[in-house]
Amino acid sequence: MRKNIIHLDLDTFYVSVERKIDSRLENRPLLVGGTSDRGVVAACSYETRGFGVHSGMSMRLARQLCPEAIVIRGNAGIYSKHSDEVTEIIKEETPLFEKSSIDEFYADLTGMDRFYGCYKFAKEMRNKIIKETGLPISFGLSVNKVVSKIATGEAKPNNQLLINYGQEKNFLAPLSIKKIPQVGDKTYQTLRHLGIKKIHTLQEIPEDIMINVLGKNGAMIWRSAQGIDNRPVIPFNERKSISTERTFDKDTIDIKKLKSILIAMTENLAYQLRRGDKLTACINVKIRYSDFNTCNKQMRITHCNADHILIPHILDLFDKLFQRRLLIRLIGVKFSHIVSGNYQISLFEDSEQAINLYKALDKMREKYGDRTVMRAAGIEAKTIGRMQNPFNGLPPVVLAHRKQ
Repeated sequence: MRKNIIHLDLDTFYVSVERKIDSRLENRPLLVGGTSDRGVVAACSYETRGFGVHSGMSMRLARQLCPEAIVIRGNAGIYSKHSDEVTEIIKEETPLFEKSSIDEFYADLTGMDRFYGCYKFAKEMRNKIIKETGLPISFGLSVNKVVSKIATGEAKPNNQLLINYGQEKNFLAPLSIKKIPQVGDKTYQTLRHLGIKKIHTLQEIPEDIMINVLGKNGAMIWRSAQGIDNRPVIPFNERKSISTERTFDKDTIDIKKLKSILIAMTENLAYQLRRGDKLTACINVKIRYSDFNTCNKQMRITHCNADHILIPHILDLFDKLFQRRLLIRLIGVKFSHIVSGNYQISLFEDSEQAINLYKALDKMREKYGDRTVMRAAGIEAKTIGRMQNPFNGLPPVVLAHRKQ
């Protein structure tokens, strides 16, 4: 049976939410993100883009390019709430959907065309989202994920686009290679140096040449250029907490070792959050003493997934919790109240330098393993055995998807 896959994307999501809250911001240049000069632009309105502003840019440069822009510090909790409203509508309307980030969704509408018509259904669902949430949203509909995602980009702002079966290559051909999700800045420069500018050129290049130039990623890019994508829509399954524990072979009261392990645990969990585009709003420390008495202490925090913010809170919880001065059998760390967030760390709180550092560290972990890079304070945890993997059995949607 021929597939019908829809990709939906909330237009300038953070900006749209802020305008919903305050209508005075309509049609005005708006920047959302860290408000200091060292902050980063998390989102920008279309009115600022003509000045060369884009997300991920330093707030200082964005202000220089568009000095009349209004700057607002973002609120991840508010954005997550509005995202959940859209999620509920899509959940009610579609038989199978995937939430790939806080503002992006895929849904498999295969078979619905027999009795209703997929495009008509998709239009009515989009209108329902706009009416009930007050947020603009665009969609692309085609036979697979990659073509639908690119179609959404072409449909924006606040519109829709259907790519009929058999027209995938024709639709993609005149577009820039930057429209392909797997083509980042570095890959784009590599392809441009080879004289490749349009997807049409990629379509004519043999696949093995792309593999020789770009490795495994070259094969993915070549297939995308052909309009080929066999990835399924992964059923949405929001996980609300993650945790990890360490049970010691011999009970201990070595505070230095205990804190070192807690730091390593926090680093690992924070990396897993960033890897899955997640943020936590509640952290917990667990201690089990040699007499098997178990104690827990938790605290609510602003939505976050950054080590340098989480670690001090975890250590503070441990200091407050560890009052009995007995030998410890087990310690653990838990993050809960997890929500989607498609930025690696909080763009509303952290500097561009901090964001670039986390991106570099996480890239090393992706390539060489999650314990390759760690703080010196947590290095002792590596020398006394590996921690239990907190993500055994975790649904792939939580860890695998990324904003492309």
